[in-house]
Amino acid sequence: MIVKRLLCPQRLRRVPERFSWVDQRLVRDGYISSCGLEALGLYLLLVTVADAEGLSYYADRTASRLLSIDEPALRKARRELVAVGLIAYQEPLYQVLSLDREHSAGLSSRRAERCLSIGEGLALARGGES
Repeated sequence: MIVKRLLCPQRLRRVPERFSWVDQRLVRDGYISSCGLEALGLYLLLVTVADAEGLSYYADRTASRLLSIDEPALRKARRELVAVGLIAYQEPLYQVLSLDREHSAGLSSRRAERCLSIGEGLALARGGES
């Protein structure tokens, strides 16, 4: 029997105030443009099947079948999601992580090619955050 436990308790996922079916910060903070389509498909699967704490466990074979991708592609997708901080993974357990501003700030700084809005550019010019 698999015992579920939080892999990253400090990033426990909570429903955001401005709830839409998927957290809007996924787009607004640049996560969606940092991941390939297979990674985004895996993220949607995990968000859909996760419990209230963001936890789920699916075997690679099952997740691959559900996403219509092979297992190497699934592993690559999982690495992408871990790298950008959307999930934690410790076989066989997944945890969908919160999209806190402090964690997405690191993503923005890693994406130097990211286009800024005029407001973000002005804020940066004044020495503030984007």
